[in-house]
Amino acid sequence: IVESASVRLRPILMTSIATVVGAIPLVVAGGPGSASRATIGVVVIFGVSLSTLLSLYVVPAFYSLIAPYTKSPEAVARQLEALEAQAPSVGGHA
Repeated sequence: IVESASVRLRPILMTSIATVVGAIPLVVAGGPGSASRATIGVVVIFGVSLSTLLSLYVVPAFYSLIAPYTKSPEAVARQLEALEAQAPSVGGHA
């Protein structure tokens, strides 16, 4: 979990910062229609910021909570193979 979080940290932050910086002109621009553009800009900035925090902190924390109750893909594959070996063949085919 820690390794994957550290690998994904830089790309997530770069994308989020670029999006927030790109939305700043929507917030600060004046002229006709600036009120609606400013509202959209604020929503984009706070939405991206919140989703970044969720991606970096909440998702890994939630995963670390449920990870002890899951099995590895290899363990699931071995369990399925054992069940298939025990099951009788259907229709007389092997």
